[in-house]
Amino acid sequence: MLFVWVSYPVVSCPARLQHTDMARPSPIHAGDPALMGIGQAIRELRAEAGLSQEALAHEAGVDRSYMGGIERGEHNMTIINLLRISRCLRISVSELLHRAGV
Repeated sequence: MLFVWVSYPVVSCPARLQHTDMARPSPIHAGDPALMGIGQAIRELRAEAGLSQEALAHEAGVDRSYMGGIERGEHNMTIINLLRISRCLRISVSELLHRAGV
């Protein structure tokens, strides 16, 4: 049996896929009234809990700048991020959405 070692060049990810890139506001959904309401509710709950934006972001496992965008209604976040944030704020997703008027 003959084995041939094949070497492939290492290809890095394109810059737009790098984790270090800043999240950009959603071009379609930024400023949507539902996202604005959710963001405002998160901001109010965070302040009531005495958490900084950075502390909440760290606890929820998201970048601080992304959390800022969520609070400003710029990001159409995933359900998993909504779950993580609501758990950190010790509130159910349904209560968070109700408080947001959604």
